Amino acid sequence: MKGLIKGLKTTAKTLVSPTHTQQYPHVEPELPDRSRGVIALLADNCTSCMLCARECPDWCIYIDSHKETEEPTVEGGRAKSHNVLDRFDIDFSLCMYCGICIEVCPFDALFGLPTLPMPKATSATCCTAKTASAAGWPRCQMTPELKPKAAKTTWQRRPRDRR
Repeated sequence: MKGLIKGLKTTAKTLVSPTHTQQYPHVEPELPDRSRGVIALLADNCTSCMLCARECPDWCIYIDSHKETEEPTVEGGRAKSHNVLDRFDIDFSLCMYCGICIEVCPFDALFGLPTLPMPKATSATCCTAKTASAAGWPRCQMTPELKPKAAKTTWQRRPRDRR
């Protein structure tokens, strides 16, 4: 009998106290600093090195690129080739927002937006399918609406050790 009264007392306290429920997505929640939100791409910094796609534990990042060659600016110089990004897709129905791709990117092309992803009814509508893979899985085009305030460009190539 004592246990029943104690349980009813706890229930009555909870019933009278105000709720802390936030009505997301209608009311935007206040996120703490450094919270993990949507992963976005700063396309100008991306060199198509594929490190983010290789390190992703869910394999939800798809990158297509092609090589372009630049003519030498100095006579007798060699032509330079570099990768050009064609498509960068993240399938958000597979992504677990771990942030490994952001940490691995040496050029700070990936960053986390301080917003939560919008909820969808099914995983098939998690993102807009621009292209489909050979297996028919939907892929989504990542175009961030918000850019970072100041993109980090402090990364510099380290000199190689001559051993």
